[in-house]
Amino acid sequence: MGKPIGGSGMRIRFVELALLHYGVALGLVLAVRPPVAVGQTSYPMLMSISPVAVAAGQTSEVTVRSRYSMRGASGVLVSGTGVHAEVVPPEEEAPADSKQAKPLEALRLRVTVEPDAELGVRDVRIVGPTGVSTVGQLVVVADPVYVEQGNNNDRQSANAVALPCTIAGTIEKAEDLDVFRFSVEQGTTLAFYMWAMRLEDRIHDLQQHVDPILVIRDEHGNTVAQADNYFAADPLLVHSFSRTGDYYLEVRDVRYQGNPHWVYAIEVSQRPVPLVAMPLAVPRGAASQVRAVGPLVPDQPIEVSPPNDLLPGPWRVVRPFPVPTHPLAVYVSELPVTVETGDAGSDIPAAQDISVPGVVAGVVGAAGDVDLFCFQAAKGQAFRIELVAQRLGSPLDGHLRILDDKQRQLALSDDAREGRRNSRDARIDNWTAPADGLFYIEVRDVHLRGSPQMVYALRIEPAQPHFQLYLDTDKTLLAPGTAGVLFVRAERFNGFDGPIQLAVDGLPQGVSAACGKILAGKSQDGCIVFQAAADAPPGASNIRVWGEAVVSNGEQSYDLKVDAIPYQEIYLPGGGRGHWPVENHAVSVGQPADLRSVSVSTDHVVLKPGESVKIDVHIERAEGFDKNVTLDVQFRHLNSVYGAPLPPGVTVDAKQSKTLLTGKESDGYITLVAAKDAPPVEKQQIAIMAHVSINFVMKYTYASPPVYVTVEPQAK
Repeated sequence: MGKPIGGSGMRIRFVELALLHYGVALGLVLAVRPPVAVGQTSYPMLMSISPVAVAAGQTSEVTVRSRYSMRGASGVLVSGTGVHAEVVPPEEEAPADSKQAKPLEALRLRVTVEPDAELGVRDVRIVGPTGVSTVGQLVVVADPVYVEQGNNNDRQSANAVALPCTIAGTIEKAEDLDVFRFSVEQGTTLAFYMWAMRLEDRIHDLQQHVDPILVIRDEHGNTVAQADNYFAADPLLVHSFSRTGDYYLEVRDVRYQGNPHWVYAIEVSQRPVPLVAMPLAVPRGAASQVRAVGPLVPDQPIEVSPPNDLLPGPWRVVRPFPVPTHPLAVYVSELPVTVETGDAGSDIPAAQDISVPGVVAGVVGAAGDVDLFCFQAAKGQAFRIELVAQRLGSPLDGHLRILDDKQRQLALSDDAREGRRNSRDARIDNWTAPADGLFYIEVRDVHLRGSPQMVYALRIEPAQPHFQLYLDTDKTLLAPGTAGVLFVRAERFNGFDGPIQLAVDGLPQGVSAACGKILAGKSQDGCIVFQAAADAPPGASNIRVWGEAVVSNGEQSYDLKVDAIPYQEIYLPGGGRGHWPVENHAVSVGQPADLRSVSVSTDHVVLKPGESVKIDVHIERAEGFDKNVTLDVQFRHLNSVYGAPLPPGVTVDAKQSKTLLTGKESDGYITLVAAKDAPPVEKQQIAIMAHVSINFVMKYTYASPPVYVTVEPQAK
């Protein structure tokens, strides 16, 4: 059976599937950080979960560790289905708001996994008095979990494990070496599949990531096998043992570094390890056969039947084999699918003919392999050509070119931008044929590597106007009677320049949403303002945000809905602010925090071109809270703007604004000014934010109720 991953087409979202294979460690040059006056209240920032693996069909206890207190935690949100978690009450109870209570930075959870739960990574959040936490990561595995015990840093003190199992441990300090002893029979082939670095990409404040290496030794200390990077920094080790006996698995950081939050899970078994599907693309609404590629995978067809109403894009085959394994991802297409014949050579006579629109399922099967596909186009026709590989677990680093019949290069793409991150999947948008005739699409690995695992889906279709949406943050924190703001950014393609109306569902009880719009033209950002009623009960839920627009391709107009991809903000080394996609955006209602309200003097600003208007802002501070508060309309950090919903031509006049409220100050103001050529706009929604710094990067953001900005037409 299968489950949808998300949407494209143009609603499917291509989430970078960390739960499948690849990740990228984050890094920036260190910078000097100025001192920050931090607030008294912070949401918990999860750092690690130990053990990081839980077995299907079992109830286990794990410990969540955080930066900032989890005291008073009452619930847990887990992405997907089949996994349920509850808080184990701490032995020492103290009121969450007690000034005598120490920060609770370690919390036990009881996790129950249903027997048929999908294997792989889940996002986990803690729900407590301050709302929801940042995201932590937990891995669902098929076998019993063995948790590292004691000081197992050599063969004499090695932990003995019985296979199959998942080994869960921590590379907790510099020069830490974890050793595990196991026994095998001659001829046994085992796969050691490691989760470590890929579990850290979404951990917002884990600025340095683990780089693990696995080594197998015999009883004499001789190296039998080893593996380093495979899924980015995470190893995959597959070895056939030539004799019966005891062996030792060593786990360490390749640099001999360590960190108390560098947790890992190593799945050790003889079961299939499906890595990619061949062919990678299948048509929806029909039965197709694919084969899994990967260690210990039997050479047998797997039948897949994507439902006819499934949106185009990635789809997970959750049970590809009779025994539990990782899901197998395929690309589901509503367009005709052509499978590469293997004869698609690198020169014109050997090119394989393909139909347009359509999807080609191919593989860069050997080093130096270059696939060439031929299609017919008329002068002035515009096309969108996209390579899907890395996002579905393929190690292909795609390189895409369009050539004419003399093999002259007309367009090239290597890495493409996907939301707030780069993808190794290439894409050429809105390419226009310069004349009638035959044209050629060249696909290869940028480093001219090749292997049976380097599969891809190549989608070619007429360039249609469309857009994608991204949420700047992964959570909105509210208290009864308060408001919060969420910024939504649009990326426009193929000439789409219309307005986008935002929408949301799945809100917690007692919470309402005022959904703004992203204006037409080059505007990127809009916002949604959430408001919790005065009697809203504590709670949290994952929400869905989408945008709707009327799109015209010159021949017809149609409605288009696009789901927004949520991103968690990441604290980069040196103080930068990065992003990583997560499964859900969560809205929560917690207890009142440092600011009890943000109120403004007007909810509707009317500007004439060249005119300015002052908005008075009043914040109500909690008793005893005297830290700095900054006011703003745009969401920004350092020199980057992450949310700017103001209409074109309308800006904040910084010299005529009071945005820093120090000590016990509670009153400020923001002055909006319209340029002399500002175009007319009617009631564009914004919100006035009040930021309290948690650290140099992270802010606890409070917001006013919606404020609408109207720019009147210029006088004739």
